[in-house]
Parts: sequence; C-alpha cells; structure tokens
Amino acid sequence: MSKVLISYFSKSGNTKKMAESIKEGLNSLGYVQVDLKKVQDTTIKDLRSSDGIVIGSPTYFGVMAKEVKALMDKSVQCYGKLVGKVGGAFTSSGLIGGGNETTIMSILQGFLIHGMIVQGVQKANHYGPVSVGAPNEEVCDECVQYGKMIGELVKRLG
Repeated sequence: MSKVLISYFSKSGNTKKMAESIKEGLNSLGYVQVDLKKVQDTTIKDLRSSDGIVIGSPTYFGVMAKEVKALMDKSVQCYGKLVGKVGGAFTSSGLIGGGNETTIMSILQGFLIHGMIVQGVQKANHYGPVSVGAPNEEVCDECVQYGKMIGELVKRLG
C-alpha cells in the first residue's frame, strides 16, 4: 500500500483544517495509507518512508513559516533519497494578496530540488489549495480533491 505524509504547521487551526480535508480525500481512495503529522513531529524517516509528501504552512511574509522551513532545511539529510516521490503544498493566509502563491512555491521549490514530482492543478488554485482566513466549504472541497489527485498520482507512479 502506498503511503502519503501530510505535514503541517498551524497556529490558528486553519492550516490544520485544510490538512484534515486533504487526508479525507486521500482516505476516500481506499488504497493509500495516510500519516497526518504536525511539522514539528515530522522526522527524516517519515519523509524517506513516504511515497508522497504534502506540506502545509500559513503564509508569513510571503513564505513558509519558520517551523516548516526548519523541516525543509533538515531534509537536506536525505538529499537524493526523495527523487521520484510525489510532492504537494497548501497554505492559509489572512489576505488575498498576502503571498499565498509564493508560500506554496517556496515549499514546491524545495521538493523540485529534491527531484520530486509535482503536479499542477487545472480547475482550482493552480499550485495547491489556498485559504484566505478560515477554510470554508469550497476550500475544504478543494483540499479533498487535492488529496485525491495526490493519491491517484502516487498510485500511477507506484
């Protein structure tokens, strides 16, 4: 069975709610084991043992939170070991122009440097789910669909 790690940092609970919705989408497939963890509890072993990795962060000054950046910096320990794994990212922010896309891209940039596979989204936020403020039903639905997309790609590549 394929395994997908969802790792997130959340102070307000908004990013956590998005992570739980992505997990719901993955679980609905029935063929993916999902590991949902706070970024502070995520280990290098978690990264290496997963077929897909989805990271969520609130938007702070247009980039990922320092807690997420700490995990990305720590991931250098497994450089060359994440090649071919599926990557995805999501964010929450307080403003529509608060740096949502640049936050997601800062996470995806790290994944691409690791040699991971990132799939764009056509019918929603193109780089990954975004919530401005608390995730509403539309955002949660987008997260569920994103989880399904990630799981389907992991299966196709597995």
